[in-house]
Amino acid sequence: MDITMVLAVAVASYLFGSISLSRLVGRLVAPDVDLGDVRIAEADGTEREPLRTIGATTASIELGPRVGCSIALLDIFKGALPIVVVRWLEPDQYLFLVAGVFVVVGHNWPVFHHFRGGGGMSPTYGGFLAISPLGALGSAVLGLLFGVFVVRDILVAYTSGLWFFLLWLIATREWPYVVYGLVMNVLFIVALIPDTRDYLQKKRSGQRDLGDSMDQIPMTRGLRRMMAFFHVEPRS
Repeated sequence: MDITMVLAVAVASYLFGSISLSRLVGRLVAPDVDLGDVRIAEADGTEREPLRTIGATTASIELGPRVGCSIALLDIFKGALPIVVVRWLEPDQYLFLVAGVFVVVGHNWPVFHHFRGGGGMSPTYGGFLAISPLGALGSAVLGLLFGVFVVRDILVAYTSGLWFFLLWLIATREWPYVVYGLVMNVLFIVALIPDTRDYLQKKRSGQRDLGDSMDQIPMTRGLRRMMAFFHVEPRS
C-alpha cells in the first residue's frame, strides 16, 4: 500500500471520528445539559467525579435511553461509513481496515474536544458490521449469551462480543483482519481504563458496588432485568 494513501485515510478517518455526535445531539435536545459533567451516584447518595468518557452511554445516563440509543445508532453509522467508502474506492487493498481503526481512535480521543471522547463500542460495532454483518451480529449474540448465562457477569456480557468477533476473524479471514480485530479490542480496553479503574478501586475499598453503579446505565439495567427474568444470579 502507498504510505501516502495510508496516511491520508488515517487522518481523514480520525477527523471524521472526532466529530462527537453525543455532544451535537445533546446540544439539540438539551442545550443546558453538560455531558462533560455526568456523575454516577455513590451508594450513600453522594456523587463521584464526572465520567471521563463522553458518548452514547453518557447521554443515556443524563438524557435517557431513547436519546442514548439514537446516538448509539448514529455512532454505529459513523464507524461503518469510512470503511464502506474506502472499500468502494480501493476494493483490492486493506485500506478500509485502516479507516476502521482510525475512525474509532478519533471517536475515543477527538482532537476537537481536547481528546475526551467515548468508549468506542458503537463505532467499533459499526466497523464490524461493515466488514462482516453475519460475524458482527453473531458475535454480539454469543457475547451476550456467554456473559449472561456462562460467566454471569454484566461487564462480560457488555464487552465480550468484541472477543468473539476477533475469534470469527481468526477463523474466517486473512491475517490483516486478525490484526484489525486485535487492535479494536485494545482500543476499547484502553479507552475504558480510567473509568474502570475508578470503579474497581471503589469496589475493593467497599465504597461502591459495581453492579449498583452499572444499574445507573440503561443498557446494563436491561441486562440485569434479563438475568432476573431467567433467574440467573449475577456475580458482579
